[in-house]
Amino acid sequence: MSDEQDYPKHYCGVFGVHGHPNAAELTYYGLYALQHRGQESAGIVSNDGTQFREHKGMGLVPQVFKGDVLHDLVGHTAIGHARYSTTGSSNIGNAQPLTVDCSRGQISIAHNGNLTNAAVLREELEERGSIFQTTVDSEIVLHWLAQPTSNGENTLVSTIRKLEGAYSLIILTENEMIGVRDPHGFRPLCIGQLASGAYVLSSETCALDLIEAKFVRDVEPGEIVIINDDGLRSIEAFPEQEKRSFCIFEYVYFSRPDSNLNGRNVYKVRVDMGRELARENPIEADIVVPIPDSGNCAALGYALESGIPFEMAFVRNHYVGRSFLQPSQLIRDFNVRVKLNLITDLVKDKRVIIVDDSIVRGTTCQKRVNGLKEAGAKEVHVLVSCPPHKNPCVYGIDFPDRSKLMAANNTIEEICTYLNADSLNYLSQDGMVRATGHPKESFCMACYDGNYPVEYDPAVDKHIMERQRDRAKSLLADDDQPRLL
Repeated sequence: MSDEQDYPKHYCGVFGVHGHPNAAELTYYGLYALQHRGQESAGIVSNDGTQFREHKGMGLVPQVFKGDVLHDLVGHTAIGHARYSTTGSSNIGNAQPLTVDCSRGQISIAHNGNLTNAAVLREELEERGSIFQTTVDSEIVLHWLAQPTSNGENTLVSTIRKLEGAYSLIILTENEMIGVRDPHGFRPLCIGQLASGAYVLSSETCALDLIEAKFVRDVEPGEIVIINDDGLRSIEAFPEQEKRSFCIFEYVYFSRPDSNLNGRNVYKVRVDMGRELARENPIEADIVVPIPDSGNCAALGYALESGIPFEMAFVRNHYVGRSFLQPSQLIRDFNVRVKLNLITDLVKDKRVIIVDDSIVRGTTCQKRVNGLKEAGAKEVHVLVSCPPHKNPCVYGIDFPDRSKLMAANNTIEEICTYLNADSLNYLSQDGMVRATGHPKESFCMACYDGNYPVEYDPAVDKHIMERQRDRAKSLLADDDQPRLL
């Protein structure tokens, strides 16, 4: 199992600029800063007021936008997307932003999150005659936006009110850039402004810093912001919704340390998680060692609170790409060793604490512990800066099902034995929440406590998908040739 497979995957990053002659170039830099949120595909759609232009591809942002590609994406408005697939397979057809040309004109959308009622909405649209070109839930939003208006109802608001689950959206129309955040506020989305007055929408504030945009404010949960040449206006689409459920794992792992979420800097929150970890789990040891890069901040916090020296005993190779030569026994544990190499002199004959942000499947952590003991460490104590992951996420994080989650099927003692560690301790839910500085009621922590803010029944999805497959089969005659109905 590779190193990546033992960590939860990021979901997506969205970015948009309105009112700047080089909107596509700025969007490129924004996506570059959000690359950590998705590395499978990237895309940008621009609008010059008369025509949409797009470029999408598989791979990292600088791989997709080579040469003069950006020069062709002319326009004063552009939106972009960096994708990791949580719904829909990983292929160019599912790369975003998605664009349609309908009676309302051209519309493009970039989506971060996961719709929990996607199967139900898709089936309803297909019964109305809609034909889908992708397998991603984001296309469902486009189809609903293209539906005719009835009873004078605002199509944008009515569409958003149909959606359930997690979504931060940036929508591009012929005259506007629109930002939308679900009423629970699962995913981050913020507003920035350039010195020229151009507006920016971004998943994280770190992308604003790169293009020297000033942070204005977060898009509020349940808010729709409409940006055009007249400025910005806001629509409250869910005035009755009061419960907030921001994904706490953004603080633990996903967001960049230099981003600010809900008024708190991510770096400081992670350091405070490490401090909480030290208060809850005092251990006699000689050094504290982070698992780079995800464990750096929490390990520093533990060292500061405990007074135990902090050492970067694992050195990360930042130039690792995909290996096209399959590793063999020639280099044992190639996938683990190529990314993190151990400085033996720092750990030999030492009692070592290693700190990481999470243990999902446990295979990589086991190899780190064994590597430390092979290097001569007297003791290895594993500390995790969040509680045990016991439940899958249905809101856009690629946590596996319960059968593959280590903590869902084993006691802490059993996990410790599997890791070959001398001790294993997790940060408590209360300690994690205290570090954020926000009340527990403002977070979604379903992956830890099993309390899903938006109800979701996987059996319904399974039933609908089976019915859709049966319907597709019925379109084929016995000789496998399409027939008219």
